[in-house]
Amino acid sequence: MSTVWTQARRAARMNPSIIREILKVTEKPGILSMAGGLPSADTFPVDAIKSACDRVLSQNPRESLQYAASEGFAPLRDWVASRVSALGMDVKPEQVLVTSGSQQGLDLIGKIMCDAGAPVAVETPTYLGALQAFNPFEPLYASLASDGEGVRPEALRALPHDAPGTRFAYLLPNYQNPTGRVMSAARRQEVVAAAQAAGVPIVEDNPYGDLWFDQPPPNALSSLWPEGSVYLGSFSKVLTPGFRLGYMIAPPELYPKLLQAKQAADLHTPGFNQRVVYEVIKDGFLDQHVPQIRARYKANRDAMAVALREHLPEGCEWQSPEGGMFFWIRLPEGLDAMALLETAVEAGVAFVPGAAFYAQRPDPRTLRLSFVTLTPDLIGEGVAILGRVLREALAEVPALSTP
Repeated sequence: MSTVWTQARRAARMNPSIIREILKVTEKPGILSMAGGLPSADTFPVDAIKSACDRVLSQNPRESLQYAASEGFAPLRDWVASRVSALGMDVKPEQVLVTSGSQQGLDLIGKIMCDAGAPVAVETPTYLGALQAFNPFEPLYASLASDGEGVRPEALRALPHDAPGTRFAYLLPNYQNPTGRVMSAARRQEVVAAAQAAGVPIVEDNPYGDLWFDQPPPNALSSLWPEGSVYLGSFSKVLTPGFRLGYMIAPPELYPKLLQAKQAADLHTPGFNQRVVYEVIKDGFLDQHVPQIRARYKANRDAMAVALREHLPEGCEWQSPEGGMFFWIRLPEGLDAMALLETAVEAGVAFVPGAAFYAQRPDPRTLRLSFVTLTPDLIGEGVAILGRVLREALAEVPALSTP
């Protein structure tokens, strides 16, 4: 039977998140999952949120349950503008747009900046969720050569200047998802100078910047080129993802169109959520809360680093991250992380194959491990299982011929 539903061309470019699909598998009892990029639920400040809910409903019940301004709750926008000053940014509250998670910010950027066939530059590899947000608008990706500090400046300088021109470069300078790498202060200067020379604006995504372990990251890229940058932030990793609360900081030239796209999408981010979060954070709560998250995650990072050195076979490559939530592993030649996933899950451990994080030319030998949701002991168990799976797979790889 023929259908009456004719889908738009962009619908064919929408694909399920491999991470979400893997998470469904890992719901089986006994699976040690190092797959999802979920913050530890043990860090959620349940009592503080409960108290804030009571205060909001007691003091402003009708306002908190009513429609709200599309731009966001004014006191929360003021707080964000003040908070990002610590990142070297000079921001006015009217530049802040509160979003339904920073993921919505990526969608809004895609809607107003991407045309079919217009280039968009991304790191190699990059955040899978950004690719999912941009894909429906049919950009032509330019995969920027990257190293242990992120995008290489010469890759930006080499972007073509011919029409239609690269619309923006999407960058994650702080403890990047998936690689965990952080961009040095010197590299940031070079990257911004290269972007300016190429005439390519920057979309800076910073969900992990507060999750540093020994020292904070350098100032934001956006502080070096405020008129040529959009900055995305989130409360998901430092408070709770359940409120779906993020924000964008945009130059005046771009803000009105982002606001219009926001209004078309959902009118406004839930006002009750915004008021509760503001009630929690307004008196400095995060200054006491986030260091506890850092300490917990650092201990887990250390446990995973020890386990990787002990259990992974020779030929595996990784760097210990200075913050964030992830290790990025490159397997020995002859192994394919996607092909190994089913075997690993059957053995009792889950990871995310790295191929999904590439806009072009995926590396099948890569995978991502999250170290924040398991205890140090369980991390050790999970990595030991992964090590056994890899060793067994390596034993079946034909020996490489030598010249």
